[in-house]
Amino acid sequence: MYKKIIFLLSLIVFSASCKDNTKKEIQTETISFTKEGELHIFKIASDSTSITFDIEIAETEYETQTGLMYRPSMEADQGMLFIFPNVSVRSFYMKNTEFPLDIIYIGENQKIVSFQKNAQPYNESSLPSEAPAKYVLELNAGLSDNMGLQVGDSISFNRK
Repeated sequence: MYKKIIFLLSLIVFSASCKDNTKKEIQTETISFTKEGELHIFKIASDSTSITFDIEIAETEYETQTGLMYRPSMEADQGMLFIFPNVSVRSFYMKNTEFPLDIIYIGENQKIVSFQKNAQPYNESSLPSEAPAKYVLELNAGLSDNMGLQVGDSISFNRK
């Protein structure tokens, strides 16, 4: 009887000592910007001056769900353009987004219909458009004010 108890206790101690109790940290790679095209913004208050950005394009379901998440920053002359298959009221949030953004909603006619300025990192609150949009442009926070963008300004873009 004692031998069985000692044997069982030995098994318990042995199995407990074999467990890997170290916590493993998950390493993630930084996602870098990939230029997929250029976008020009034309201000209605200007003659033919345009502001140009290098853009990454999000149009698959995965790309639109991920957007600029898990990135530490973006250069001032870069942006992400989301292209949707239909026109609808859109709503974005900042889950897992590490830096503040201006979210610019753009109609099917490629004219700006509304803004969500200075969207804060990691904020999961809904940031809706005020009108139906087919495109959404994300830029670094403050750029839309610095450039004096307004509803009615237009965009054009091309793919690389």
